[in-house]
Amino acid sequence: QVQLVESGGGLVQPGGSLRLSCAASGSIASINAVGWYRQAPGKERELVAAFTSGGSTNYADSVKGRFTISSDNVRNTVYLQMNSLKPEDTAVYYCNAEDVTHMDYWGKGTLVTVSS
Repeated sequence: QVQLVESGGGLVQPGGSLRLSCAASGSIASINAVGWYRQAPGKERELVAAFTSGGSTNYADSVKGRFTISSDNVRNTVYLQMNSLKPEDTAVYYCNAEDVTHMDYWGKGTLVTVSS
């Protein structure tokens, strides 16, 4: 089992920045891939950024050049640095981890609101 807890969401003005954190616990060694997803009101959940099982990173086209995913393996934490935020980035952001058996784990999410 893997437990994920997100933090760092909040209200920010357009053009501002936020850094989200995802703290993982439990069977850390079984994690094969980890990433961030988001779900805006009335829309489906979508991939934002992820580390793949092959060690590469994927970003949604809408966030390339603005968002950066990183990790601290000592703290078992994954971060999402979000710069140049836009109102359309408003969503609940979820941390996701996939283990070696391809089971998915999700955090409860953290709300990001971009508004003036």
